[in-house]
Amino acid sequence: MSKKNRTGVIYSTNPDFEYQSDDQPEAQTLIPAQQNLKIWLVRMGGGKVVTSVREFVGADADLAELGKQLKAACGSGGSVKDGEMLIQGDHRDKVLAWLMAKGYKAKKAGGQ
Repeated sequence: MSKKNRTGVIYSTNPDFEYQSDDQPEAQTLIPAQQNLKIWLVRMGGGKVVTSVREFVGADADLAELGKQLKAACGSGGSVKDGEMLIQGDHRDKVLAWLMAKGYKAKKAGGQ
């Protein structure tokens, strides 16, 4: 571990001192059959709607890759941030069908 990542420790006189990092290990990505994804329709400012896919359990890189594939499948833009995939427009039916075809457990949420 680089010394640059050590925050809060200046000096220790203890010869047996071991620096403990606060970094949490990244979550293991569950297989698609164990994922329990929720698909929401979110209304943003200006009357725009966004399809949001939440509750993905796994690494951020895997979430980003899944988001990229979903955007391509819907033919729309979007982003992946704060642990959720955002796809511009109302694509709940397309997203649900695509995820089910890939073996994910998914369902619509939000009562709309």
